[in-house]
Amino acid sequence: MSEATKAVLPLWARWHARRAKLPKPAAWRKRSVRIPMRDGVTLGADIYEPTVPSKGVLLAVGPYGRGFIYTVGFAWAFVGQGYTVVFASTRGTADSEGELDPMRTDARDSHDIVAWLREQPWYPGRLATVGGSYLGFTQWALLADAPDDIAASIVVMGPHDFSRHTWGTGSFRTDLIGWSGGVGGPPESRNPFANLRVQSAFDKGAAAVINAVPSLPVAQEFFRGKRAWMIDRMSRSDLDDPYWAPMQLARALETISTPTLIVAGWQDIFLPQSLVQYARLRERGVDVALTVGAWVHADILLRGGTTIARESVQWLDAHLGGAPLARTAAVRAQLSDRKTWLEFPQWPPAYTTVATWHLHPGGRLDSGEPATDAAPASFTYDPADPTPTIGGNLIARGGYVDDSAYAQRSDVLIYHTSPLEGHLTVLGAPVVTLHHSTSLGDADLFVRVSDVDARGRSTAVCEAYCRVDSTAGVIEIVLNDTAHTFAAGHRIRLMVAGGSFPQFSRNPGTGENPLSAQTLLPNVHSVSHAGAASTLRMPIDSSAV
Repeated sequence: MSEATKAVLPLWARWHARRAKLPKPAAWRKRSVRIPMRDGVTLGADIYEPTVPSKGVLLAVGPYGRGFIYTVGFAWAFVGQGYTVVFASTRGTADSEGELDPMRTDARDSHDIVAWLREQPWYPGRLATVGGSYLGFTQWALLADAPDDIAASIVVMGPHDFSRHTWGTGSFRTDLIGWSGGVGGPPESRNPFANLRVQSAFDKGAAAVINAVPSLPVAQEFFRGKRAWMIDRMSRSDLDDPYWAPMQLARALETISTPTLIVAGWQDIFLPQSLVQYARLRERGVDVALTVGAWVHADILLRGGTTIARESVQWLDAHLGGAPLARTAAVRAQLSDRKTWLEFPQWPPAYTTVATWHLHPGGRLDSGEPATDAAPASFTYDPADPTPTIGGNLIARGGYVDDSAYAQRSDVLIYHTSPLEGHLTVLGAPVVTLHHSTSLGDADLFVRVSDVDARGRSTAVCEAYCRVDSTAGVIEIVLNDTAHTFAAGHRIRLMVAGGSFPQFSRNPGTGENPLSAQTLLPNVHSVSHAGAASTLRMPIDSSAV
């Protein structure tokens, strides 16, 4: 155990508290400790202790190190508000011992950390768990068999099932390949420029893995050594494989009674899981609240940072610090304009009505039904030249971006409404029903709703991706939830495609694991309009109608 540092209150911490509209922060001290695990491995951790009487203990466990970028809006924000923060590095990362095997050892290790806390004379017997992304997953790992010590939890854009994120659509989510470069040991060098070169070389190699056909042999060479665990993730596409069991923590949603704040982003990669967490806890009567911003995943540290810090402290003060709850509604949702916040007693709101548009020949979306003999539309998806990813729910370069380029491609179907006569606000999950067929028995579908302004610029709003294994049938696709206003004069756009690469692996058309397939077959998709079988339905804010 290291000696505690002198009491400090960095200017950056004061600036962050001011921006987050938090009380003036207190100074704190930091000391580093080693936490023993049951198998003899020790984990590195930092303990931040306020110079004022502590309101309670917060636990965070993550794989990204404990440097400045992961402490300024996180550990600093909480300790400055009077909480003792225990910030530990997961097994095999930073200065923690053991072999790195992300997501598969966190449950056991998190319980061992709590056991160690119980032996410390300063531990009051109650704690709250906090953190985002992987630091959210480690909370679910602990909550799946929750100790009695836990008084509150704050999960920020954190999944409870990493297997679903990886293969849940039936196709491989390739962001895991790039993400793997950010976890592991300490930086290669103290020279930041040298580390940039290392990261650049990794990014180049990761891109080569993603673009290779087949990907697996290239991945096996690239990840040999430090990140050999990636090969299992890429080769095991069956989610019933016992390998994935430690990452599948949905049982936590069935057992916990901990007051839980779920924070999500409309364009976050884990949005669907965040909303499942909220919905199931609410169904069970757990004290749960939901905040959803117009954020991408990186906004945990960027655009959403101050809102997340403020609402987190309010939740902690109420459930650990003994203060009244300052929150005024169970659900707070930000419209995609990034300005307007709405408050609801639940999500989705109870006062929406469903509006239906039918898909017509010629790329038209209309409330009227098409003719009984309406012609179908078709496109060819070519995995050798896959439909590109443009914005959406990504780790990087995602969000509400200009996706007008899709309309220039021959491998997508585009449908538009007429210009809207008035504003139309969507609150919830759109649903696309397609009478769909393919020339091959194995295909992917990527659907997106976009907002087209009066100048013809299209902006991504929400999307969904799935793999289908039949040549013909009616398919219902539930898109990601959204809170978005289509302005008067704008048009609603629906896009249907056979892929989104490199967001997801290209579908080879052969039925194989797409990462090991050597043969790529073009696939003809057809969408039927006759019989009103293909529709777009969206939940509309009826209070404004």
